[in-house]
Amino acid sequence: MRFTITFPTHERQELVDITDRVRAIVSEHGAGRRLCALYAMGATAAIMIQENWDPNIPSDVIACLNRIVPKGIWLHDRVDGNGDAHIKAGIIGPSEVIPVDGSRLMLSTWQNVFFCEFDGPRARREVLVTLV
Repeated sequence: MRFTITFPTHERQELVDITDRVRAIVSEHGAGRRLCALYAMGATAAIMIQENWDPNIPSDVIACLNRIVPKGIWLHDRVDGNGDAHIKAGIIGPSEVIPVDGSRLMLSTWQNVFFCEFDGPRARREVLVTLV
């Protein structure tokens, strides 16, 4: 069973909390399913499970990645200026798999699911949600 979550992003780099959208799909369609696979469409995007309590975490994640992978120094920047976005997306990765039990995501109290935008803003981003 596969679904698509679609949304815009508003910054060049941002973490967008998509947990409620994923939970709604799992709640409605997750009966008898054991896994929820999430996949970010796009070579400059990623999926991350991260703390949901401290609002500084998304900013800290982006600041850390900017220190590790600065903008403007990569060969790919000569093509379209987003070499850092591709590298950051590769480091974080395009997917996560979350166990499902009784139509419920098995995230801990402090975990949420974030879409990582590294080359925005974009009018349309997509995350595939596959229930197995």
